[in-house]
Amino acid sequence: MTIQEHIPLAPLTTLQVGGAARYFAAAASEDEVREAAQFANSKQLPLFILGGGSNLVVADSGWPGLVLKIAIGSVTSQQEEDTVSFDVGAGVDWDDFVTQAVAGNCAGLECLSGIPGSVGGTPVQNVGAYGQEVSDTISSVRALDLKQDRIVVLPNQDCAFAYRASIFNTTERGRYIILRVSYRLQQDGVPSLKYADLKKHFSAWAKPPSLADVRDAVRQIRLRKGMLIVPGDDDCRSAGSFFKNPVLSEIQFQDLRLRAESRGLKIPSYPALAAQHKVSAAWLVEHSGFSKGYALGPARISSKHALALVNSGQASAADLVRLKQQIQNKVEEHWGIMLDPEPVFVGF
Repeated sequence: MTIQEHIPLAPLTTLQVGGAARYFAAAASEDEVREAAQFANSKQLPLFILGGGSNLVVADSGWPGLVLKIAIGSVTSQQEEDTVSFDVGAGVDWDDFVTQAVAGNCAGLECLSGIPGSVGGTPVQNVGAYGQEVSDTISSVRALDLKQDRIVVLPNQDCAFAYRASIFNTTERGRYIILRVSYRLQQDGVPSLKYADLKKHFSAWAKPPSLADVRDAVRQIRLRKGMLIVPGDDDCRSAGSFFKNPVLSEIQFQDLRLRAESRGLKIPSYPALAAQHKVSAAWLVEHSGFSKGYALGPARISSKHALALVNSGQASAADLVRLKQQIQNKVEEHWGIMLDPEPVFVGF
């Protein structure tokens, strides 16, 4: 395996900002992952694991240690009565895998179509959209345990999945390198139509939509919102949704409701959010003085979606952080809620 030096990281991310990695390696096998980890350990280098680069903000100063890009491929499947188990390499493109699952008429991931990035990143933040989360279908995660220097298989319950969270980005952050992920999907299952935009899309249909129909609809919705990576579209130079939908207690929600009523506003209710006591971060942003297309220097809000922060082409990581902080401060001032960012911040 080749260890490279001073490799720019911006071209490897969808935001296209950030400095260089002091060392860089791409690992296409489990042995190469272990070799890279041993290299970092022997030189006492901080180690960062890079997947598809779709959910990252890399600091302008770059990364002082080793950036390891996981390139483990291959997808295998096994029929088990009315389900199909897929074993997927962490380096496989996520949407390519979803395409394969839907083509095989396997339900459980259709609403997660069009999300950029790689398979290995999906358990970390329990990737979710339009009423589905990967934790609903993940059966186990195969990983290199850096603490014990051995490969382990973690069943779903050991991953402690929660909203945009798991042990991989909370209690055990930095301990595991994800190598493969196993998903159990429903053969010939019914597609999920929990999300309001999807229900609206299919409201006039005379027959129930297929998994492929739902996948196409999700991609169309994501495209309208600037959440689908399309070459040449400036709104796609982003990390997707930059803020998580806040999960509120009953007291917090009532405080928010009273604040909204005092301004003659009503908090929108979406079944997909209410099920987990969440409120729309996009609504909070747009009702805190920010409109789609709002710019702070070369960093701006997407013209299509209030939650996507965009690099206009000349933005630095610092520019995006300034815009992030301005939005957070205004939302807290207006609504008493501090928005949590969704991307991973690297090198800050």
